Amino acid sequence: MVKRYVVTITREFGSMGRPIAKRTAELLGIEYYDRDIVEETAKRMNMPLSSVSREEERAKRPFFGMKYPLGMGTTDVQDNIFIAQQKIINQLVERGPCIVVGRCSDYILKNMENAFHVYIYASYENKMKNCVELLGMKEKEAIKMIHDVDKARAQYHKHYAGYAMDDPKYKDLMINSHLLGVEGTSELLVDIVKRKFIDDSKEE
Repeated sequence: MVKRYVVTITREFGSMGRPIAKRTAELLGIEYYDRDIVEETAKRMNMPLSSVSREEERAKRPFFGMKYPLGMGTTDVQDNIFIAQQKIINQLVERGPCIVVGRCSDYILKNMENAFHVYIYASYENKMKNCVELLGMKEKEAIKMIHDVDKARAQYHKHYAGYAMDDPKYKDLMINSHLLGVEGTSELLVDIVKRKFIDDSKEE
């Protein structure tokens, strides 16, 4: 019998972490959770989806005054959203094997026995190339998004998890996505997950 397990994906903007996570889930035939968490949070808190997304962005980007004129620090609403998402993530992983993207899932599931925490990164040059060639951004937009989003994610993660999102102490695997690309990185993750959680389960 296959063990109940979860793979958390923390990633840099432009590293193609989300496509890699989604493809890995497809190859493994397991659930993939990302925006689903935001949608479920909106339902439980009886808030419009746009409001939850906006509050989540506030927690991530409190210092981008021009782009996000939302002041400094986090609010009680943002903290309550994080608490709600924490509960949702814990409940989702109880359903069966899955991949969870972002939202401090590595921290939330740090005590789960069968959790595998992955950090996906790439060089600035390769992230720029991905943003322009694969995500269809203009170069100026890509430069701003890489800076803004990576800085925001780092602050968000540090605020709620208490440690840096790229701290190797809390990761089982850190991989440069440029090494193998989306498909190759996904296949590598599939192989590792099968070796760790699936193949050896046959012996139990």
